[in-house]
Parts: sequence; C-alpha cells; structure tokens
Amino acid sequence: MRTFRAAVFAALLASVSIPSSAETPNRAQLASSVKASHDANLKRLQDWIAQPTIAAERVNVDGGAEYMRKLLLDAGFQQAKIVQTDGVPGVFATLDAGAAKTLGIYFMYDVKQYVPSEWSSPPLEGKLVDRPEGKAVVGRGAVNQKGPETEFLAALHAFKDTGRKLPVNLVLVAEGEEEIGSPHFKQIVANPEVQAAMKKAVGVFIPGAGQEPTGSTTVELGAKGVVELQLISSGKDWGRGPEKDVHSSLHAIVDSPTWRLVQALNTLVGPDGHTPAIEGWFEHVKPLTERQKELIADGVKKTDEAEIKKIYGVKHWIGDEDFLTSQLRLASQPTINIEGLVAGYTGPGGKTVLPGRAEAKIDMRLVPDMTREDAVAKLKAHLAKHGFSDIVVNVSGGYSPTQTDENSILIRSQIAALKKAGIEYALSPRSAGSWPGVTFTGPPLNLPAVGFGIGTGGGAHAPDEWVLIDSKNPKIAGFDDSAMFYVDYLYELASMAKGGR
Repeated sequence: MRTFRAAVFAALLASVSIPSSAETPNRAQLASSVKASHDANLKRLQDWIAQPTIAAERVNVDGGAEYMRKLLLDAGFQQAKIVQTDGVPGVFATLDAGAAKTLGIYFMYDVKQYVPSEWSSPPLEGKLVDRPEGKAVVGRGAVNQKGPETEFLAALHAFKDTGRKLPVNLVLVAEGEEEIGSPHFKQIVANPEVQAAMKKAVGVFIPGAGQEPTGSTTVELGAKGVVELQLISSGKDWGRGPEKDVHSSLHAIVDSPTWRLVQALNTLVGPDGHTPAIEGWFEHVKPLTERQKELIADGVKKTDEAEIKKIYGVKHWIGDEDFLTSQLRLASQPTINIEGLVAGYTGPGGKTVLPGRAEAKIDMRLVPDMTREDAVAKLKAHLAKHGFSDIVVNVSGGYSPTQTDENSILIRSQIAALKKAGIEYALSPRSAGSWPGVTFTGPPLNLPAVGFGIGTGGGAHAPDEWVLIDSKNPKIAGFDDSAMFYVDYLYELASMAKGGR
C-alpha cells in the first residue's frame, strides 16, 4: 500500500464526542482462542508471503486471487468469488452474521517486486527474526499488507473457532493490482453484485499497522490520489534520432531521444525543481480548511523534527522551510515526481552509445479536488503546447484523492476503540501516500473509507520488509493483541452504528 506515516502532521482529536465504549462479551474466550491459534496464524502469514502476486510482472495473478479466496472462506466468509477484470482478477466475499449493520473491508493481495540479493533472509520465506522491537516476520508483503490483513483474519478465526457470531456483517473486496495503481479496481466494485452488497456498509477500512515507537497511532481522514505513468521518447515516435542504440560518436550529427526527454521533463516543474509548472495544474486544488491546519499545527508541536529528518535521511526541507510550513505543504501540495530514468547502457563502466529510446517513470500525487482524468489531460496538453507531442504518455494506473468526515460512524467507532484500548491516537487530515479509497468515498457509494489498525512494521517496498509478531514494548501491539483489537473494534462499531453513517 502507498502509505506515508502521518504522525508527522497529525493532532489529537479534540472536537468529536465519543460515547462510552462497548464491552466485548466473554472477551477472555476470544482472547484464549487467539492465543491458542498463535502458531497457526503465524504459519498462515508465512504461507501467504510464500505466494507472491506481482502485478507489474504478471507473476501468480490467477493463483494469488484463488489463494485469497480460500483464505477468506477458511476465515468464515460464507461465500468468496473471483471477480474478473480487464487486468488482474479481484475477490469478493460476504459474511452474513444476521447483524443490524455491515462493515466493508478492503484487502490487497499483491506485493512489490524484490531483489533477493538485497535481503538478509529470503523474501518469500517469512522468517521469524529478532529485532529491537521484538520477534518479527521478514518477507515481501509482511507489513504491506499481508501482516495486518492476517491479523484481521485471525480475529475472524477466533469467532469461528469459538462458535461465536460476529456483531456485524462483513462485505470484503480484494484486488491484486494496488501496487501498480489499481488500474482495474473500479471494475471489481462496479460489479452489480459487489456494488449492491457494498451499499449496505456503514463504511470501509483497510487493516494497517500504524503504531509509532511511542505506542501512539494515527487515523488518516484522507489520502492523496496518484497517477503512475511513463513518458517515453524514441527515435521511432519522434521521427528524429536513431530507432535503435547507435555509436555515441554519431551524436555530432544525430539527434538524441534521451536529451529530448530530459528537456521535456524540465518543463514539468519550475526553476526550484519541485513546483509543478503544468498549465492549470493548481486550478482545482482545494485549500486546507482551518480545521485541517489546526490538526497539522498541533501535530507538529508533538513531533520531533530531528527524528523525522533522521528517518528520511534529509538535512533540509524544501526551501529551508520551518517544520510547520513543510508539513502544511506535505498535506496540501500536489507533486510531479520522477521515480526513475532509464536510457541506454546502465551497467559497469561505459558503453559509448547514443540510445534510441529513453523512459521516465513518473508519479503525480493529487489533492482534493483534483482528479486523475483532469491531471492526465493537463499533462498531455502541456507537452503538446511545449512542442513535445511526440513524447508517449503511457498511464499504467492511478486514482483520484479521497477524504472522509471525522464525524462519520466509521471514524468515531475507531476512536472509541482506541480510547478503550488506552492507545494514544491522532488524526491526520490527509496521508501524503495513496490508496484507492476514492472508489468507496466517491459516487455511487459515497461511503467513509480509511486505513486503520495497531501493531507496527516497516520496510514497505524495500528490502527486509517486516511486521512485528511478539512485542518487547507493552505500548506496542504484537500479532495477538492486534487481532484482539479488531475483535473489540467490531463490537464497538456494532454498538455505535445506529442510523446513518
């Protein structure tokens, strides 16, 4: 999942009234079941890590969907179906507990690529290792998102194993393309059967592992949208330069598609190297509200700026701005980022070629009220206006930003569960990262949708990705505590969800 830990610009909730927390009936029985199933749940996570689905490489796309389907049936869903799309298939499942209210769940079963040589243990082994935080599973997908999702499934197994009915009904949708920008996720949710079931939900959440080293966690009220694309310059499409790599000595008489791409890229941002310069880019940018600014400002007061800089390996914010200004920018500014540049020879030493093709991998982060469609249209118009209509724009995925009302039942029930657990919480107006929540918050569903969970982990998209299993710090949840937190949350939601969303 495309997340950015939002505690750096979050604030403690002060204005929302939360009713008294619900009690989980016979909680000891469920907790005992979770504890007794610890080894089985751990193996379930390790076995799932061993089954990677990598959409970018079309690895295990059908097998991954079927594995996801079987995991859901095993956890107690009465039905789980494969939903075909024009890309990687999704999964739709329902669990009817005969309850008054229904909760929507979003899962992703795909993971990022990995280079085994960069890992300290095999990325598909799911090895249990010692870390300063405690025992942790290391593997691709451990924290993003199979670990948190397995914790939620462990909560469902506790209900199943004890013969207990859930206090809410569940409707779940899972996709296998989140890591490439969810290009076909809308097709899954637009399926008539899926949409009809989802319309019954009071909201949708994706399980997460959001606790900080202090034990506090963050509820993110929104997320930036994202568009992933490639800009490609080639002699073939340009009509100038070579159609294949040629000897670099010919650059004296032959145009370079690589330099043309560099020149096109240089028009996308201003002289400062980061402010988007696409015409009309800020036309639909919605300013932060006073409430959102208040949350960010209060969060900055509670955050160690030096520690944040250390985590990200930076010494300066853009323009040497102060911490508050930088965090306001983080939440409010759309961006155009170069993920990678690829052209010609990149191996050891030199090869003295003039490449016939160059590619830039780009992501554009969007804020309300921007849309994916408008952003792509503006990019193409900008390139054409500046004489670069030959640059191919290949959009591989993406979606618009999302926002959820802090007074929704979904948010109020989550905060009540955190209070009941004694966990310090924070509200973030918006994650700088992205997830396809707009598929739920936008029409026709118009549901609240957020990420939510306790526990911790790290290394998403990086080598040695990990999720905590047994915690040394009593303030940070391990696997079993995280599973029980989801149990308690379902009862909290059931007690609160009386009329409306």
